[in-house]
Amino acid sequence: MGQLTYLLVDGENIDATLGNSILGRRPQPEERPRWDRLLTFTQETWGQDARGLFFLNASSGLPMSFVQALRALGYTPVPLSGTAEEKVVDIAIQRTLEALHERPDDVMLVSHDGDFLEAVTPLLDGERRVGLIAFEEFRNSGFHQLVQQGMEFFDLEHDTRAFNTTLPRLRIIPIDEFDPAAFLQ
Repeated sequence: MGQLTYLLVDGENIDATLGNSILGRRPQPEERPRWDRLLTFTQETWGQDARGLFFLNASSGLPMSFVQALRALGYTPVPLSGTAEEKVVDIAIQRTLEALHERPDDVMLVSHDGDFLEAVTPLLDGERRVGLIAFEEFRNSGFHQLVQQGMEFFDLEHDTRAFNTTLPRLRIIPIDEFDPAAFLQ
């Protein structure tokens, strides 16, 4: 497989899903993913170096403290700007996925967004690993077919252990993972 994994983070999508669909409010800092754990998870899961690209809509300014924190964690921030009608993060991630067609590297995408299906599909060529990190119940249904074609799926909370708190999610539990103690509190 590839020599390097590119971890492409759609932070806006993760934050919106966390806030709107799971918590029903803006996430508190302690309720957000520990981004360094995603980078470590990616490296350990596929046993190779990972380069994290964190895409940011900076049309209204650059959140410098967040950018500095991302850099300290080993990410390359990708600040983007455009018109209010342009989904600059989606456009940039799609272009990055398309550029990766020409490279042998593996790809791990962190998003629920179906806008990436068309750009991800050609990467499932059997010569590289392609993964998706998301909340299983909120990922676009088109990713189900891609998993059948070889895309690996990892749950953002349960597989990566990226959170310090347990999120209030209703998740279907495989019987092999069922622990009654979790419900007898």
